[in-house]
Amino acid sequence: MSGKLYVVGTPIGNLGDFSPRAVETLESVDFIAAEDTRVTLKLLNHFGIKKEMVSYFEHNKNERGDVIISRLANGETCAICTDAGMPAISDPGEDLVKLCHENGIAVESVPGPTAFATALAISGMNTRKFTFEGFLSANKKERREELEELANEKRTMVFYEAPHKLTQTLKDMYEVFGERDIALVKEITKVHENVVRTDLKTASTMFDEEKPKGEFVVIVDGKKFEEKEISFDKAVEEAKRLMADGMSTNAAAKEVAKITSFKKNDIYKALL
Repeated sequence: MSGKLYVVGTPIGNLGDFSPRAVETLESVDFIAAEDTRVTLKLLNHFGIKKEMVSYFEHNKNERGDVIISRLANGETCAICTDAGMPAISDPGEDLVKLCHENGIAVESVPGPTAFATALAISGMNTRKFTFEGFLSANKKERREELEELANEKRTMVFYEAPHKLTQTLKDMYEVFGERDIALVKEITKVHENVVRTDLKTASTMFDEEKPKGEFVVIVDGKKFEEKEISFDKAVEEAKRLMADGMSTNAAAKEVAKITSFKKNDIYKALL
């Protein structure tokens, strides 16, 4: 009988967020597949857990994945952990999960914090509809192409970015997206958790003098309807679509008024 892979979410900054079930899982499995065994060892030591670990990361995932699958197929159990957050989200763990499904090996979730969802929740940005884009390419040309593909995206966009790339990424975003509202979130769940609400023009020069530290979640407002692109009838249609998605008449009128030149009361009356 084959074993099971447990996908275990780990704290993204505050060890107090590690669930009792996650602790029990790490204590009970046969071995742990860790993105960085040094980081996971600190977590294990904090909770008094002693367990065999194998490294599993981007540059060894192909060969190590086969080894892990073989052990699981022989009945062992494994927990996969990333350095912070949920494995398999912008993470090579997705390949191991896929291998398990392809080989008929059970996969079970032991959920924990996820940086993009937590950042979005405290950002004050529109969360009704959003798209998670993860990390943009480190190559300037490819990054620019990725952003251009998103130029007309109307949903809120969520990105991860490393500090050494953040300044150039923000400049590229401003060049491609133009003026947009943005939230920069860092140190999530830590003592110095911080949310900066600003606009892309300001953000594009924010770190010219003082270099950013730590990884950021970058949340960018989606494209707004331009006045010339939408008539009053189209605005009412958009409000009706929002209502069909569950929004109240008043809230739908208010939302469409934000992104058009029309008054909320006029839209509201047309919806009655």
